[in-house]
Amino acid sequence: MTESNMALKLARAAGNRLADACRRLAKAKGGVAAVEFAFIAPVLLSLYFVTMEVSQAIEVNKKVGRVGSMVADLITQQQSTTKSEVDAILKIGESILQPYNRTDGRIVATAIQITDEENPKVIVAWSRKLENGTAGAGLAKNSTTTVPADLKIRNTFLIRVESDLSYKPVITWAADQKQVLGLAAAFDGIAMGERYYLRPRMSQTIPCPDC
Repeated sequence: MTESNMALKLARAAGNRLADACRRLAKAKGGVAAVEFAFIAPVLLSLYFVTMEVSQAIEVNKKVGRVGSMVADLITQQQSTTKSEVDAILKIGESILQPYNRTDGRIVATAIQITDEENPKVIVAWSRKLENGTAGAGLAKNSTTTVPADLKIRNTFLIRVESDLSYKPVITWAADQKQVLGLAAAFDGIAMGERYYLRPRMSQTIPCPDC
């Protein structure tokens, strides 16, 4: 066998080996895809859960705002009210937050009388609150409070409703109040809240004798 034939034979053998290697690599694409998926899947799942959590947080924040608006609207439609009626309205407001139930919100309804003086005082006429699902007294009667400057008008009456909630993302919530550790604990509780002021619709004031 001449040297040229020997070189040609070796070249063909090397070519065959290279072709075999390429075929084996092509058959191994499934394994490469599995490795790539193993890297990408956690990122995709994280993006999915973050998107879901942000959407739910935005929706709950809107509901917190609607709680204050609805409670204030219902109270200001009354000519007078009672403690039990105010508490029932606060309970209705609490139900707006459903199905979110990882934390209980707080709703405070306060009737405010602004005195008829040159330097008017802002006085609490009555106040009720719903906190952790339990109704009770809010600010002390006849105590002083504050209102925005443009609402501080002599001899006027206001209903102020404050609604707030410490929002817990799903990753931070554990059943039976189990302690959360690590990264999840850093996101424990996102403060959400709104405050509404409305004037009475049917009368100058809204008394609540037993509040």
